[in-house]
Amino acid sequence: MKQPHVTLSPADHEKISAAVTRAELQSAGEIVTILADRSDGYTDIALSWSAAVALVALGVMASFPAPFMGTYDALLADWGHEWTPRAIISLAAAIATLKFAGMALIQLWPPLKFALIPGPVKSARVHERAVRAFRIGAQGRTTGRTGVLIYLSMREHRAEIVADEAIATKVDPQVWGDAMQAMLAHVREGRIADGLCAAVEQVGDIVRPHFPRADDEINELPNRLIEV
Repeated sequence: MKQPHVTLSPADHEKISAAVTRAELQSAGEIVTILADRSDGYTDIALSWSAAVALVALGVMASFPAPFMGTYDALLADWGHEWTPRAIISLAAAIATLKFAGMALIQLWPPLKFALIPGPVKSARVHERAVRAFRIGAQGRTTGRTGVLIYLSMREHRAEIVADEAIATKVDPQVWGDAMQAMLAHVREGRIADGLCAAVEQVGDIVRPHFPRADDEINELPNRLIEV
């Protein structure tokens, strides 16, 4: 998959808008496409990793204190340094603080930060963001409740398809899998616009048998790609 951050060209935007227009001419479905750089900041995960590293460092020091105390003596202390309980606690606190800060700093590099995020957490956050975006921008905003959101989140390498009430009652959620696979096959090769177009086409094919387009159908949701 092409590395984020991805910004599509005007030609790509036009291609996706045209694909949405074609799909909507075949059914009563209203398709919204969103391309996100990421779905969450994952600050809580980064802090959890930093805390875990600090705790591991404290555990190692508790099990093998001599190397830490010897290094401190060699680098900073004079020959008459005495290891009191207060001095040991201060050393432990300094080590924990340095480890915490160091882990937090290296996670400022996005590739490492996202590599350390568990897959289920990424999936859950992308799903939550997609559902939230759908509720804000598409849910209940069409006359027949036939909105469909195609949501692609680049840094997590994940996508979601969320359908409005009328479509959700007719289409099994597993059916969207074909549209997802059609999209991701292109996205993995860096063809983001082609992937979104393929998903739009598949969604149109899925919706059409259940909700054929009426003669007086009007366009109720934007056909353009939304980048966030």
